[in-house]
Amino acid sequence: MRSSLSLLRSLSLSLSHHHPQPHHFHRRSFLRAISTPLLSSSPKPHKSLPLLAAASSSSSHSTFVEHLASEIETEENWDFNNTSEGEAAFDFDKNVGSLDFKHVGAPTLDVKELEELPEQWRRSKLAWLCKELPAHKAGTLVRILNAQRKWMRQEDATYVAVHCTRIRENEAGFKVYKWMMQQHWYRFDFALATKLADYMGKERKFSKCREIFNDIINQGRVPCESTFHILIVAYLSSSIQGCLEEACSIYNRMIQLGGYQPRLSLHNSLFRALVSKPAASSKHYLKQAEFIFHNVITSGLEIHKDIYGGLIWLHSYQDTIDKERIISLRKEMRDAGIEECREVLLSILRACSKEGDVEEAEQTWLKLHRSEGGILPQAFVYKMEAYAKIGEPMKSLEIFRDMQEQLGSTNVAAYHKIIEILCKAQEVELAESLMLEFIKSNLKSLTPSYIDMMGMYFNLSLHGKLELAFSQCLEKCRPNRTIYSIYLDSLVKVGNLDKAEEIFNQMLSDGSISVNSRSCNTILSGYLSSGDYVKAEKIYDLMCQKKYDINSSSMEKLDYVLSLSRKEVKKPVSLKLSKEQREALVGLLLGGLRIESDEERKNHMIRFEFSENWGTHSVLKRHLHDQYHEWLHPSCRPSEDSEDIPYRFCTISHSYFGFYADQFWPKGRPMIPKLIHRWLSPRALAYWYMYGGRRTSSGDILLKLKGNPEGAEKVIKALKAKSLDCRVKRKGRVFWIGFLGSNSMWFWKLIEPYVLDDLKDFLKARVATLENGSLEAQDNSYDSGFESDEMLSNSSDDGNSSDDGNL
Repeated sequence: MRSSLSLLRSLSLSLSHHHPQPHHFHRRSFLRAISTPLLSSSPKPHKSLPLLAAASSSSSHSTFVEHLASEIETEENWDFNNTSEGEAAFDFDKNVGSLDFKHVGAPTLDVKELEELPEQWRRSKLAWLCKELPAHKAGTLVRILNAQRKWMRQEDATYVAVHCTRIRENEAGFKVYKWMMQQHWYRFDFALATKLADYMGKERKFSKCREIFNDIINQGRVPCESTFHILIVAYLSSSIQGCLEEACSIYNRMIQLGGYQPRLSLHNSLFRALVSKPAASSKHYLKQAEFIFHNVITSGLEIHKDIYGGLIWLHSYQDTIDKERIISLRKEMRDAGIEECREVLLSILRACSKEGDVEEAEQTWLKLHRSEGGILPQAFVYKMEAYAKIGEPMKSLEIFRDMQEQLGSTNVAAYHKIIEILCKAQEVELAESLMLEFIKSNLKSLTPSYIDMMGMYFNLSLHGKLELAFSQCLEKCRPNRTIYSIYLDSLVKVGNLDKAEEIFNQMLSDGSISVNSRSCNTILSGYLSSGDYVKAEKIYDLMCQKKYDINSSSMEKLDYVLSLSRKEVKKPVSLKLSKEQREALVGLLLGGLRIESDEERKNHMIRFEFSENWGTHSVLKRHLHDQYHEWLHPSCRPSEDSEDIPYRFCTISHSYFGFYADQFWPKGRPMIPKLIHRWLSPRALAYWYMYGGRRTSSGDILLKLKGNPEGAEKVIKALKAKSLDCRVKRKGRVFWIGFLGSNSMWFWKLIEPYVLDDLKDFLKARVATLENGSLEAQDNSYDSGFESDEMLSNSSDDGNSSDDGNL
């Protein structure tokens, strides 16, 4: 017995003397890197020498998932030196987010030492568990614990979990805690839950920390201040989509539910994250930023100068400018002795441009001239817009020429703005000369200016020039749906229906352009006006299929036309998913799409979320927004002319999605359905790849899958039944299914007809032409990085923050 105790103590001491490895975190480009980390994390030391030697030997082979992780990190790196337009440039305190809870009250966790236990056999078994459990994967760990059910009690399991945290084996401690919760003798232990939540948060494993946090809430308890703080910072340390929203939610609950007063560093950290995104995303966080500002004021804390600057920056990007609030913030800055920096002055000039406040714009312009660094190119653009608002386009043109003279060059934004201003003023010759100058400058992109030019030609009925501009646009850039829609409007207006039909069919066949309600109504009105009722009925059937609304101006005549040939007129009112929508939805759900249900699980909402750092998602989001447009929530439907599709949108809450919620998201967690083998059509696989897949630099194809090992095994068997050989690697709660070498080509050939044209070059599998037998060698070179199907049930559940996020 003594030998086992001494072994345990020596193991604990040897582990505690290893030096921790530092953590590194991403930072947004416009804010300078902070010298100290957000949390004083508790890194995981190396284990004993045999384990360390094994790790070093295995590291000689670069596993497939390590290769993937390095590629993903490379793709999502940000430029830390340049500040582009639409991003703030503020610098907060260097100690932002530091964590010091020496004076914060925390529950005391009383755990008996082994020597205090009366039974020698119990001491021996606990010592053995403490030694064995950290060395095993999740499946084996649970089986070992299940074998101890006859004698283990709450106090025994608590001792094992606490011991794991003492030796920095926090993952093992968390698994023991989750096992405890399933036992009949389990009693909620607030102190243990708090300790484990804090440790998981410090390791940036926000999903596990949130899981314990929710357990505490569900028990009717309020988590400790440290748990709130650590969970918020864990979310802020992740670049995963949706983490910022979760951090804001926890922050609000910390104040409203817990009644705590967060540290100044936490206020600043969260505010900094809000203004770190591009303006198009950050402007939606204005209310949250104002809430943080209010809490700092009411807590009597010192307000950092960039809190003021950040608030003004957010206000300047709103669609409706709150002039009085900006004036109030500027007054508070002056009262606090804070000088308005160049970024603040630029925000004020931006607000003036939207309001057409020329007088204030000129005063701000003079201050910018005197500021350190001089005038920025954006300032010229905002001043041009301010004068355009009051109907002085010639003054805007004069400012544009001053910009060219003073800066020696002109950027794309300036060309876009001056051409837009001249087109709205219908200054045809000036707009044409500026457009020609823009084309010769070789700056990109020309599309927004072509839209303005064609819109001006259409309003002036210059249809010949409009057609010429459309032809030039086809040659010099890739036109979008707005360009095609304006040209279609022009063709219908002049009565050239043959050409209009050709353009409409081209839009319909090109997935990157596609048709919408506007284009369908345009061609429908043309056919009705010309008396071509047969084609009008075909367009009507198409609009019924796509659930598009028909303009009231066409409806009266259309009803008469349909009454001549049909006994019953179809009305595009009932909502029902088409076959294409159903198959695509299966693939998207496998790729990580979320379904949210109400408390009674009667109505369900699908949430489409796309990554701004993932190139394929910018194309896919537009396609899916069009494909499911009739299901979208009214707040997620932009105007017909808008090309700005948000990176997050959702459907209405509807009972029709109940089947998918029960199959893929039972109890609010992702699950692989038992009958998934029936639904893995080529289209479903294509959408899974486009939404949750990757192509590596070597041309191999990866599919990301969340769920349990049994579900992943079903998917793999279904794929192999389709003669698609693959490998699988588990990392945390995520499975990476890999089609390697020649297998990637077979997979690509199956799904290629259903992949969007604009994404084929990005996603197409590549296999180099090799000598005889070398292709087979290439396939096998990745075997060491993947697990066989039989190994899935014993895979490790060791996850990190980037893979555990249930987003």
